[in-house]
Amino acid sequence: MPNPTAAELAAAHAKTLPDVVAPGLSVLFCGINPGLYSAATGHHFARPGNRFWPALHQSGFTPRQLHPSEQDELLTYGLGVTNIVPRATARADELTRDELRAGAETLTALVARYLPGTVAVVGISAYRTAFDRPKAKMGEQDERIADSRLWVLPNPSGLNAHYQAPDLAAAFRELRVATE
Repeated sequence: MPNPTAAELAAAHAKTLPDVVAPGLSVLFCGINPGLYSAATGHHFARPGNRFWPALHQSGFTPRQLHPSEQDELLTYGLGVTNIVPRATARADELTRDELRAGAETLTALVARYLPGTVAVVGISAYRTAFDRPKAKMGEQDERIADSRLWVLPNPSGLNAHYQAPDLAAAFRELRVATE
């Protein structure tokens, strides 16, 4: 698939991505919101340089690295993906506190409906704001969403310089081991 044009990226502001979800998943990964590149392509974590798909594979969640266009194959591994906020933006910092909090309520309803074993939010700053947990740390949380375990992972965006690829894979691996 060719890279989106500037016009397609501009038009992506009005787009959302479908959830990749089914009842009883082992892990439902939850991004902050779609970037314009992802919205333009219709695939979660699609921007080149995003490390979600490599981390998923390197941590052992998938037997090979999936391409974003293969996102529906996640379901065969007991995995899914959604976002806190459906609205596409160029940067996550364009989201308001109210949007993030409303997104947390919507996510809670989705989780109550599908009952994944674990919800893994990728992005601690967004998690802290959305769920009003300003002191939350990475890893498993004491609270649950509906009846699902809650885990916070680093944001896999290539812009997140705090976590290099091996560190990101290790954080994902910790989750995988805990969910086995």
